[in-house]
Amino acid sequence: MALPDAHREILATVPPHRRDSFELRLEQWWPDLHDAVTALYPNPDEVAAALVAIAARGFAARPDELHRLDERRLLQPDWFQRPEMFGYACYVDRYGTTVKGVGDRLDHLTDLGVTYLHLMPLLEPRPGDNDGGYAVMDYRAVRADLGTNEDLRDLATDLRARGISLVVDLVLNHVAREHNWAIEARSGDPAYRDYFHIYPDRETPDAYERTLPEVFPDFAPGSFSFDEELGGWVWTTFNEWQWDLNWSNPAVLLEFAEIVMHLANLGIEVLRLDAIAFLWKRLGTNCQNQPEVHAVTQALRSTCRLAAPATLFKAEAIVGPRDLMPYLGLGRHTGRVSDIAYHNSLMVHIWSMLASGSTDLARHSLANLPPTPPSGTWVTYVRCHDDIGWAIDDGDAAGRGITGVGHRHFLADWYAGEFEGSWAEGLVFQHNPDSGDRRISGTAAALSGLGPTRKDPDGGFARIFLAHAIVAAWGGIPVVWSGDELGSPGDQGWASEQGHEGDNRWVHRPAVTDADRAGRFEPGSDAQRVFDGIARIARVRKGLPMLHSEAPVQVLTDTDDGLLVLVRRHPSGTLVAVFNVTNEYRSFSDALLADLGLDDPHEVLSEHDLLARDGTQWIPPYAAWWII
Repeated sequence: MALPDAHREILATVPPHRRDSFELRLEQWWPDLHDAVTALYPNPDEVAAALVAIAARGFAARPDELHRLDERRLLQPDWFQRPEMFGYACYVDRYGTTVKGVGDRLDHLTDLGVTYLHLMPLLEPRPGDNDGGYAVMDYRAVRADLGTNEDLRDLATDLRARGISLVVDLVLNHVAREHNWAIEARSGDPAYRDYFHIYPDRETPDAYERTLPEVFPDFAPGSFSFDEELGGWVWTTFNEWQWDLNWSNPAVLLEFAEIVMHLANLGIEVLRLDAIAFLWKRLGTNCQNQPEVHAVTQALRSTCRLAAPATLFKAEAIVGPRDLMPYLGLGRHTGRVSDIAYHNSLMVHIWSMLASGSTDLARHSLANLPPTPPSGTWVTYVRCHDDIGWAIDDGDAAGRGITGVGHRHFLADWYAGEFEGSWAEGLVFQHNPDSGDRRISGTAAALSGLGPTRKDPDGGFARIFLAHAIVAAWGGIPVVWSGDELGSPGDQGWASEQGHEGDNRWVHRPAVTDADRAGRFEPGSDAQRVFDGIARIARVRKGLPMLHSEAPVQVLTDTDDGLLVLVRRHPSGTLVAVFNVTNEYRSFSDALLADLGLDDPHEVLSEHDLLARDGTQWIPPYAAWWII
């Protein structure tokens, strides 16, 4: 397969050593790029050559400091898989008011142990309701009230100096109705109308909707909206003002390749590919997780690798366990798609274990997940910006003698505080009366017993620490959601803020003020206890090479039903993580530790002595032990 040569003219004025670097990368990644577009479009040679030209222009414009970062990352390809990776996610305006303000408040993050900072959507959204910033109007501009591209570049530089990688959202599935592409489509431009899925009547939309689920049944039912100016029905998976893009049109891919270059050259190190599961539409399916989604990702990633290999892709694929692994690469896409993916299933099972006091279902489900590809890893988390959907697989549930629907209803009841004995104070989000599906909003504290009325504060502290210790021991990049590091019960005034009144997810998106951050220095306060506990997890994790992502995760399936036991084997040694998800003491055999190769075991998370009675360790309620 001949390599394209249009890039040579573009790079004619670039220093020779840089041209050589680009040529070597092209030799390496051209097959991946061409293979991806061949799976998508009838004219792959033309599309692939255009992508190379885009990469060459991005490469030529890339600042020297970022070229140096590229070289460093290529020499350390596992940099994001190392145990020192520890993340934090927040909204700019709710953490630092502006991009510059975030830069003024980095000590809080450094003290927590953060090396990976995800700033929630900050590109220019549509005015008014914009789905928390996920209805983007301009991908090349920072939201005006937050700052400028220069501010973002400066922040990325400051973060890099502290060893913190900046993560920014790239919304792939849709744009705001106010985006220029949509404006041109409404004006009648046929080229831009082909950027979207537009139909003159309901015949085709009705055919699709027979198999499409509703994402927001309460306030955005259906998946198509009629637009008077457009004179037709446009695909709108999420809201009528979020227009789904037509990725079967190669012009859309080329547009986004340009956007990726722009963001990478600002110093963004990880691009979170939002709503990636929805990109490709196929009649008769739920239009999620289609094979072409992975070809699109491979094409964008290969293009980015040519110009900015320091930039990683993270798949925001909140899907079932069986659909999740392809986002990290399986089969022909192994090592060629996203570098990182969300482990949504782990989050769901953590809350499931805490509510039920049983690890049986979690062990069954998590033990059956295939290992991640060597080049990829997870983002693990206890909470995120979104609601919690109870993604319990029906097959997994049936395999343990329960029903998926029954367990999902139990979890919704428990975390809404409606089940007798529950310590949770969550809010029901998007109740679907037809299916009975209820998702839950709430901070980690509110769901753990440390909510507004403090139903069980001591248990709440223990459960928060336990949950974060689980995600940190699993592997990948554990990420703490903003406010959770301070034990925030949530924003009880969420509905009074303009534009938020219809979306109770804002209860777990509290502003973290300077006063809140100062609270962690008050001895005995909730903020101090939670912050120091989570910072301790990050600090210990950093020194444990067996928590490198290359060390596979083994879930022991025959231990006490109240215990989750993980084993991480690495050339440096073995770590056994034991978690008691109940409010009672549970037993664990010393002989099992010896069988796992730990003849002289030490617990390192709290540094307590392991005192056995009759060869048995008794694990206290909600204890988290990391044993090496």
